[in-house]
Amino acid sequence: MKTPYKNIYAVLKTNRFIVIAVISASTLSSLFSGWMVYNINDKALNNAFAISTEGSVIPLKLVTQKENFNIEALAHLELFHTYFYNIDASNYKKNLKKALWLGNSSVDNLYRQKKADGIYNRLLQFSLVQKVLSIESKIQHNNGTYSFETTTVFEINRGTIVDKYEMVCTGNLIFVDRNYPNNTHGLLITNYFEKSLKKVFNQNP
Repeated sequence: MKTPYKNIYAVLKTNRFIVIAVISASTLSSLFSGWMVYNINDKALNNAFAISTEGSVIPLKLVTQKENFNIEALAHLELFHTYFYNIDASNYKKNLKKALWLGNSSVDNLYRQKKADGIYNRLLQFSLVQKVLSIESKIQHNNGTYSFETTTVFEINRGTIVDKYEMVCTGNLIFVDRNYPNNTHGLLITNYFEKSLKKVFNQNP
């Protein structure tokens, strides 16, 4: 006898096909979404800021940043030594505040020691001008540790007398989060130590 209703097995077969199709589409959609998230995250992690040869901070790939670490480290050291030693009565507070952002407690302890010794008071009292003439740094990498040795030549202008000095400092560099504009290179000086200081005498030709 004919019936107006479809065969129950045909209906179930159709429903089963629809369910499988929906599940497959959902699975593919989830996999595609997961891949897109991973891809975006991977691209974000591989982008960073690095330093150009002119000392400007620019966005580059992380691998490029590692290749240019030496350039960025040298720029960081030059910036720190300029702030810390290129001082006079009008700018020493501002410069030293900037310098303290670039080093850890070893730099702060040295600053406090100099302050206790009256160095900055004499700077004010006698209107001394301490000017950096050159900064040369050497960086070494050993088992994941970055160490440096920096030679800074500066002069102290006492009005009628100008004396020149050469200072050699050592320390380490570690990576930290970049802080704009206080620490744009994302590096921090640790174990900072003024190794030697000597007066430089001009040699007559």
